[in-house]
Amino acid sequence: MTTYKVNTIGRICNNESGAIIQLEPEYIPALTALDGFSHLNVLWWFSDFDTQEARSVLEAPKPYKQAPETMGIFATRSPVRPNPIALTTVEIIDIDYVNGRIHIAYIDANDGSPLLDLKPYTPSLDRVERPEVPGWCGHWPKSLEESADFAWENEFNF
Repeated sequence: MTTYKVNTIGRICNNESGAIIQLEPEYIPALTALDGFSHLNVLWWFSDFDTQEARSVLEAPKPYKQAPETMGIFATRSPVRPNPIALTTVEIIDIDYVNGRIHIAYIDANDGSPLLDLKPYTPSLDRVERPEVPGWCGHWPKSLEESADFAWENEFNF
């Protein structure tokens, strides 16, 4: 097994005050020219699930109400996985280039989650016009915007 080194570039602050991406000071110059992008792809670490036990889970019993009885972990968005890496597309509200803070609309990360990388969302590379999904999740929203008003609590078995 090959091991790779990943550097944390900041933290996600997600609490009653809102959602903020806070960069470590040495990475603030990497924000240059981010102006004009409305969304970011945020790669972060599911640090609350980084255990040997969680990393060994390869199948999950029916995490979604309409899903198959057993699913491979790669067919889920579960934080329990061999490498607890998360990917979330977020809307940028404001960027503080001096202090290295990006105010975002929402993120499904816990407060204090380690930040691994940021990539601008670009439709030519990140958007799929007609994606296909299994029937059990075909009724889910077709966009991030529609997801905000969707009753997600009715979809999960946890």
